[in-house]
Amino acid sequence: MKVGVVLNPIAGGGKLKRHWAEIAGSITKHFGDFDLRETQASGDAERLAIDLAASGCDLVIAAGGDGTTSEVADGLLQAQHEIGRTTALGLLPCGTGIDFARGLGLPQATDAVLARIAEASARKIDAGRICYIDDHGALASRHFINIASLGLSGATDRAVNADKRKGRVSAKALFFWRTVLEFVRYRFQDVRITVDDGEPVEARMALVAVANGKFFGGGMMIAPDAELADGQFDIVILRAAGKLGLIRDIRLLYGGRHRNHPAITILRGRKVLVEPLGDGEKNWALVDIDGESPGRIPATFEILPGALTLRG
Repeated sequence: MKVGVVLNPIAGGGKLKRHWAEIAGSITKHFGDFDLRETQASGDAERLAIDLAASGCDLVIAAGGDGTTSEVADGLLQAQHEIGRTTALGLLPCGTGIDFARGLGLPQATDAVLARIAEASARKIDAGRICYIDDHGALASRHFINIASLGLSGATDRAVNADKRKGRVSAKALFFWRTVLEFVRYRFQDVRITVDDGEPVEARMALVAVANGKFFGGGMMIAPDAELADGQFDIVILRAAGKLGLIRDIRLLYGGRHRNHPAITILRGRKVLVEPLGDGEKNWALVDIDGESPGRIPATFEILPGALTLRG
């Protein structure tokens, strides 16, 4: 089996890079020789994954956080479409957000993770594709594997990624406090949500999450019933309500205990369209794609059943 690794050297405050000699030894123990590529900037992991797939890799391991994993998955899906090369994805999680790995129940020890990848059979899981408006006002699209959302999560992503404490404090603490701080100043936005061919739902919302996986935001179980291979999204709508009450109830999200909360609506479907209502400039909610916020709505989310091959 030919193996490639895409390493984000600054993930987890540089933890992977500092311990790379030991990690590389573990990779060699389980897989033999491997092809290492390092990212230098945002977007590199996607390109490197395409290159590794095109070079004949059977497995590409994403070494980093959710952003690195998402970019690698996007690259592998592009390679599959463009050159017909199916390459499996593996995860060596380390970073501010490791929510996709958390949903997979991966062990924390590096050698244990690599052993699981080596011993596991490849399986097919769903992926998502989102079309949105980027920060330059142009139409953009990309794949995601965990959760894409909009509203408070987009604003929180930008705040977390700009926080100088990123990588030096726990992800859960950083996401929690940034979520609370952004929520205090957040202005609820009016959107129209259409799921499949159903009747549109109009809502003044704080958050809409279109979930393939269960967790986001540093451990919030936003979609407790989501499954990676059921061919559907779980769509979680958090409606506007009293801010003090919602801040108090954010803790419910960590245990997935919000299903019956009066401000929460949960839907299921294969395609989701979210559009701003009324004044577009006031209701252009920021999007979050696997922990990154590259643009805003209007946005369309589509499920791609069984599109990605996963090991581990």
